[in-house]
Amino acid sequence: MCDHHGAFPPRGSAHDVEEGARLTPAFDASGLVTCVATHADTGEVLMVAHMNAEALQKTIETGEGWFWSRSRQTLWRKGDTSGQVLRIIEMRVDCDQDAVWIRVQVGGDGGCCHTGRASCFYRVIETGAGARPDQQLQFVE
Repeated sequence: MCDHHGAFPPRGSAHDVEEGARLTPAFDASGLVTCVATHADTGEVLMVAHMNAEALQKTIETGEGWFWSRSRQTLWRKGDTSGQVLRIIEMRVDCDQDAVWIRVQVGGDGGCCHTGRASCFYRVIETGAGARPDQQLQFVE
């Protein structure tokens, strides 16, 4: 993975980052920002992935979801093998520009998750009184 941050300008002061109108992503030590993808119509969280500078740039330029695979150490376009292309409806960055949120329409059949489910978040973890770390996960889809 490249160490440079591509076409993105250098970060300025905290005020510039938080209140400014320039995209200056805060890539982590591995050169990544976290990206949350939600369904543009329902708001359902579909997936969380990571982008390096090239993936972020390609996402902006193509209007489709591109990511960096930490396990395969490679750039990938969501949907290349599954047909589940993520077409960006809206893209936002958080206050300190270390996370990206994309609202998307999903192409192809089945859903967004590689398991064939609509979302990667299909199991519930109970919390609160009586909940235990060794609990059984509850499938909700």
